[in-house]
Amino acid sequence: MAMPDPRYQLIADEIRGRIESGALAPGERVPSTRQIARDWQVAMATATKVLTTLRQQDLVEARPGIGTVVRALHAKKPRKADPTALSKDTIVTAAITMADAEGLAALSMRRVAAAMDVGAMTLYHYVPSKEELVRLMAEAVFAVESLPDPAPAGWRARLETVARLHWRTYGRHPWVAAPAMTSLARPPVLPSAMAQVEWQLAGLDNLGLTHLEMLRAVGSLNGFVGGVALGRGMELEIEQNSGITSEKRWAAYDSLAREVISNGNFPTLSKMRIGRGESADLAALFEFGLQRHLDGFAAFIDRARQHPPPRR
Repeated sequence: MAMPDPRYQLIADEIRGRIESGALAPGERVPSTRQIARDWQVAMATATKVLTTLRQQDLVEARPGIGTVVRALHAKKPRKADPTALSKDTIVTAAITMADAEGLAALSMRRVAAAMDVGAMTLYHYVPSKEELVRLMAEAVFAVESLPDPAPAGWRARLETVARLHWRTYGRHPWVAAPAMTSLARPPVLPSAMAQVEWQLAGLDNLGLTHLEMLRAVGSLNGFVGGVALGRGMELEIEQNSGITSEKRWAAYDSLAREVISNGNFPTLSKMRIGRGESADLAALFEFGLQRHLDGFAAFIDRARQHPPPRR
């Protein structure tokens, strides 16, 4: 097995010096693996080892949707994992930590192995492929929250409960929207998410809907939630990779957008007076879309009750 580049310790020491001097303050992002690889001209595996070393020294922590940041001095120190306790669960946990900090595009079997101080081939004894690793990661994060027992009364409360559960899951782990939304027609096999769908479908049973209508109602609602979350996840990943916030990126296009909208081809857009913060508020978009979906389902269910399909 190839030995890790010894430069990782020198780079980690340099970043540690910035933290101890106050040049990098608590909560501030440290260089990402891509930045480390570019600025110090090292391999991604070496860059991964740098951040792993800093985490082991309790200097940094992963923040979902932000990246790796300087750990606050008063924060609770994470419990160090036993390096000998390699298992499918510890591999999945390490991979989730990496994806939370840097996005799914940064994930690889080799990098997870480097973060765990083992050879890449060792991981394949527990997880056969990256695709399976991502599936296990998604299964793990969707399984965190339990469905309420007893269930709330009424179909609307059931659908809304799961929609909000999914939105929270996507908020904690922005990367998971991509594998979850791979296909609405043939979604990945995630038993924890399937249990949530089963719970939603049970709330729609005996309301006069066909089985296909029930499935499409649940699929379209969950697809809406996942779609909004996917857009947010892609935006955060661009920020993590470039180091440029979405606000700064869009500010650079502000004059072009104004020019295009004011050329006479978009009369309705040109007369709108909406603050940039309001139009970019995805949490508000989620709330609006969720309630309008549920309102539409209510009207659809009322029509189904009034005009049931003929019995065959």
